[in-house]
Amino acid sequence: MTNKIWNVLVTGGAGYVGSMLIPKLLAAGHRVTVLDLYIYGDVFADLKDNPNLREVRGDLRDPAAVADAMRGYDAVIHLACISNDPSFELNPDLGKSINYDAFRPLVHAAKAEGVRRFIYASSSSVYGIKDDPEVTEDLPLEPLTDYSKFKAMCEDVLAEERAPGFTTLVIRPATVCGYAPRLRLDLTVNILTNHAINNGKITVFGGSQRRPNINIEDMTDLYVKCLQYDDAAIDGKIFNAGFENHSVSEIAEMVRSSVGNGVEVVTEPSDDLRSYHVSSQKIADELGFVPVHTIEDAVDSLISAFEAGQVADPMANPRYYNIKTMQEINLA
Repeated sequence: MTNKIWNVLVTGGAGYVGSMLIPKLLAAGHRVTVLDLYIYGDVFADLKDNPNLREVRGDLRDPAAVADAMRGYDAVIHLACISNDPSFELNPDLGKSINYDAFRPLVHAAKAEGVRRFIYASSSSVYGIKDDPEVTEDLPLEPLTDYSKFKAMCEDVLAEERAPGFTTLVIRPATVCGYAPRLRLDLTVNILTNHAINNGKITVFGGSQRRPNINIEDMTDLYVKCLQYDDAAIDGKIFNAGFENHSVSEIAEMVRSSVGNGVEVVTEPSDDLRSYHVSSQKIADELGFVPVHTIEDAVDSLISAFEAGQVADPMANPRYYNIKTMQEINLA
């Protein structure tokens, strides 16, 4: 482990994960630039006076914006993408242009600037459907959608671009859950909690599907730690990052238990019974990273935010739903 202070560019840093990550990077002493379109609003209003934070409102596909954001930086955490399958399918050409076409130019810009560490947020969805009881990093990738296919293809690009002095790391996160300043209410745990609190009812489609989850506190702690690991421990490596694998029905019961037993759980049939059971043993064994925040902790963080009035109009506000925002702004 190293205590090096980095100049780190976080692409997509004003998104769900980034909104929780940026304050942690600043607290750790790093100098941070966020490159983002800020389509979900200004999430760093309380950090405006921090001299170590620079915000660049720009498009990842714009070489000038990338060069401006990258200047003087030696690490990149690449979070930016059109997230989740429905948002991607809304405009596949847009999704490809951001999630794949812009990736190699970003890597080239990083190398030209002398960036020494590049951390890529891929996705556990790259595995597709597996019958294996534990989905480990050495299994073949079988992405089922364009979103996951381009995530996998970017992994290949990064492997091709890896070079001495340019340390690369791929993280394949499970589904992230819990409260963040730029909140998403279109993710499994967050959806169920929102409906339990604000509708008094949870509808589960199918229910037997297993979904790997990781609390956003652990996810963002991991990205901070990825700047501390020695080069030799991470260079060219790929790690799953998940914690609890539960069925959707089990998650619904956890939510009901936390919110209150007055919540009704209704199960409807579903044709989509895809299950994922991701193993995160490798990252525990090699890096010593073991998540400590549970799904129940994520639910509790959401309950607290709702009770504190931090979530305005949670059932309808498009800001909390990626596809609704994408439809509203008609990004091209």
